[in-house]
Amino acid sequence: MADAWVYMLRCRDGSLYTGWSTDVEQRLARHRAGKASRYTASRRPLELALAIPMADRGAAMREEARIKALDRPAKLALLAAHESPGGAGAQWGGQGAGSV
Repeated sequence: MADAWVYMLRCRDGSLYTGWSTDVEQRLARHRAGKASRYTASRRPLELALAIPMADRGAAMREEARIKALDRPAKLALLAAHESPGGAGAQWGGQGAGSV
């Protein structure tokens, strides 16, 4: 199992939220409860759009920062690349890959 994850959520208003966690399932539960972030608390329900395993926390934080610096079209292209047959998809095997 990965030591850390970078994840993207698709919010009710269509916006995208990027974060990182060592426990995606627990983090998603906090997002569901409206306690993980003020941004997502007002934009529920949320959908897990992507979860990428990372080697360690440092790598996850760097990848989160890289993704957050992208413009919206680049973020959507990243999601599309991971959803395509050759892409990695939402690699997290836990529950919550739908509405959270």
